[in-house]
Amino acid sequence: MRQFPDADAINHSEHIKEMLDGVIQHAREDTAKVSDPRAKALFETTAEVLTGLKTAYEHYEQNEPAWQ
Repeated sequence: MRQFPDADAINHSEHIKEMLDGVIQHAREDTAKVSDPRAKALFETTAEVLTGLKTAYEHYEQNEPAWQ
């Protein structure tokens, strides 16, 4: 795991986005591996929600007005 200066919030944000990417990818891959329709829906919902959260981090990093 990479180390970031504690005071640099953008570096921490980027690291969290990387972790979210991994979980998003894993959830989408698992959607294709399972046959239970409820599990498929749960994994795809997980990927969609985390994608929205990742977008919020991107908006924060871009200093969007909502974060000011």
